[in-house]
Amino acid sequence: MTLRDAPASPDDVPRPDGAERLSLGVAARLSRYLQVLRQAQKEGKATVSSQELSAWTHVNPTQIRRDLSGFGKFGKRGVGYNVDSLVAQVSTILRTTDQHNIALFGAGHLGQAIASSDIFADHGFRVVAIFDNDPAKVGRPVGTQTVRHVDELQGVVTDQDIVVGVLAVPSAAAQPLAEDLVAAGVRIIFNYSDALLQVPPEVTVHTSSPAVDLLYALYFYLA
Repeated sequence: MTLRDAPASPDDVPRPDGAERLSLGVAARLSRYLQVLRQAQKEGKATVSSQELSAWTHVNPTQIRRDLSGFGKFGKRGVGYNVDSLVAQVSTILRTTDQHNIALFGAGHLGQAIASSDIFADHGFRVVAIFDNDPAKVGRPVGTQTVRHVDELQGVVTDQDIVVGVLAVPSAAAQPLAEDLVAAGVRIIFNYSDALLQVPPEVTVHTSSPAVDLLYALYFYLA
């Protein structure tokens, strides 16, 4: 098994339809643009400029225009980008127009916050199953789901066509759950724990650590 936190290169896993893959940098920036654009939609904004996108994403406006121009002419000089149109276009580019099912592990405070948030739903991801191994939590409602025991993982992953496993569990529980997810056929794991997960090369692990993000921000503040 190899320790992985993201694909080593954009060509690690070819797309099923043979389409050209985005570079990791472009995919990351487009995802940030889409987050801001969806919030602009909620606020009823009709247009947004590259300068406004830059203010929220901290990406240079020139880079933003370059990224978007690579996929067509989306904006008008002096007017900006049509928010609804750009959301649709970027969603298509990032392949979030279809719904993707998520299994969430951990029904504690973090898991409950994730389950009740729109953060995934806004981008085409739906939490369809929540698991925990605590008898006091199993059977209780969290959001729109009823907490299941982790022993049901294999069957639920297959029945619900789950493509992503989200780990909101203590570090000690993360590795065994990751192995169970891999055995069930899940190839994308979003890890909120501090554990350094060991998975096969074909599995992608994305680790979200507030401490790491804070250290990154603090470095540039102090530099």
